[in-house]
Amino acid sequence: MRHAKLISIFIILTILAVFTGFEILRKSERYVIGIERPDVIQIDMNGNKILDAGETVCIEQIETLTSDLTKNQSEIANKLGISDIDVIKLGYLTDNFAQTLLLNKKVKVKFNGQSSPECKFADILINNNSYRNKLLNSGLGFYNGKTLLKSEYNKQLEKAKKLNLVILNHRSNKYHKLGCKYGLVARDIIIIPARQLPLDARPCKFCHIDKKIQKEEIKKTPNIETYPLAISNGSIKMYLTDMTAKLKPDQKCSSLACKEIVNQINQAKTSIDIALYGWDAIPEMHKAFLDAKARGVKIQVVYDTSDKDNYPDTKILVNLADKSSTEVQHILMHNKFIIFDKQRVITGSTNFSDTDMSGFNSNCLFLINSKEIAQIYLEEFNQMLSGKFHNDKTAVEHKTVLLGNTKVTPFFSPKDKIITFNAIPMIDKANKYVYIPAFILTQHDLAAALIRAKQRGVDVKLIIDATNCYATSSKVKMLRKAGIPVKIENYAGKVHSKTILIDDKYIIAGSMNFTQSGENKNDENALVIEDERLARYYRGFFEYLWKKIPDKYLKQGVRAEGKYSIGSCSDGIDNNYDGKIDMEDAGCK
Repeated sequence: MRHAKLISIFIILTILAVFTGFEILRKSERYVIGIERPDVIQIDMNGNKILDAGETVCIEQIETLTSDLTKNQSEIANKLGISDIDVIKLGYLTDNFAQTLLLNKKVKVKFNGQSSPECKFADILINNNSYRNKLLNSGLGFYNGKTLLKSEYNKQLEKAKKLNLVILNHRSNKYHKLGCKYGLVARDIIIIPARQLPLDARPCKFCHIDKKIQKEEIKKTPNIETYPLAISNGSIKMYLTDMTAKLKPDQKCSSLACKEIVNQINQAKTSIDIALYGWDAIPEMHKAFLDAKARGVKIQVVYDTSDKDNYPDTKILVNLADKSSTEVQHILMHNKFIIFDKQRVITGSTNFSDTDMSGFNSNCLFLINSKEIAQIYLEEFNQMLSGKFHNDKTAVEHKTVLLGNTKVTPFFSPKDKIITFNAIPMIDKANKYVYIPAFILTQHDLAAALIRAKQRGVDVKLIIDATNCYATSSKVKMLRKAGIPVKIENYAGKVHSKTILIDDKYIIAGSMNFTQSGENKNDENALVIEDERLARYYRGFFEYLWKKIPDKYLKQGVRAEGKYSIGSCSDGIDNNYDGKIDMEDAGCK
């Protein structure tokens, strides 16, 4: 009896020791929050998610190259016997290697007791493997200016030489060849592949000159793809906006989506009913509203007040309206739709803001010419206009309208449970693909449905905006762990769409983010559109965006405001909502 008791005590102590050891090990892990260069790593040692003094680690007894043009790398370049151009290209590969392996990952730090004014010296353990050894074994790390694995180094050098890289100046929106003296001295720059250049980027007239052809400036860089941004299918027009093509927002109403809205305002004869999250007084659009008012069109507005600091112009439109209403429960009225003459509806993910109307953000917008669809939206609108918001509303009938060969069904949050009762059942029936370009995804059941689809062989892919990829409740890690490819976009403009594409058959799109609040609290609207031609067209746009975002962002994230987010350090926008713009932000310094 006593012997059995001693064994029980021993087992309990053993379990306690193992648990204690696990806790010590777990608590010894820290997040990598930044990579200054591949051998200088920023680690959040105190868990406050910002870089403090003493949290910069230099990898002991190792040298690396970097594509950071402010670093003097001539000494190691001479030891290796390579050109300045090859230094930049190898540095680009090494930067990517370090970011993919470490950024936003949990690591352990093995200090050696030495330090310099810049950092503390240590090795970093990722999954208990030495980061220093990984650098050396990859051919991208050097000891005393020499590579320890010549064959691996030669492979990396050969790979680097094939890269078509350019210097992009965020501030001037000009691109330079790697050796261009004007590119080398510019301040707000990034090294990127030429295929990632924004469409409106301009070549440097000094380095992109072919002297044999009368010094004419090269007008177009090869490998820059474009995608048409509008398609019409009878009673439905679909407009897309491309955040990779525009680096700065403006108030010129330059997107096709904005031009269509202005066109519809100008055509309105009797009424314009608009539900909006926010509004900027874009001159062309504002004039169209003034002209409509002058010719006797009745304007009614339902609007949100929770984000009034970001949309101060909203009150201008409200003051112009004949009648208006706003929610007072501090829950979002997040709709973005307009009903014209009780005949036509414009709706989608697009806010009536300069960032969305200029095409700076990526969105989808639909114009539907249908009295039946307009009446469904009017029923929802009139409830809000009368002061009924959120769960105070009565559910609108789920009516599918046939427009030619296209089936359109509107849904409204929070009554319709768009994700639970509509999106998830459709994903569970998918047999080819499910593609999602989205601002955010935190809804657990939706993520679980995507994992089920992946497990039964459906091609599942997501593009998520950088702003929210590592939010506390984000499902990016959960999806990646299940083997689902998730890319984080790396442009200043946001992936602001909230879209699910299924099997070249269905488009689910609207104002609703894929969150618990989007489904259960906010006032939102979404369309389920069954149309092969429109779905294939949108799928092509998704694949176009997928190709433009580097594959390294399948494994890592990128700061919404930082030098690797193209254009974000000179767009005049607070991309990560921290109150700091461009070079004031830590990511751009």
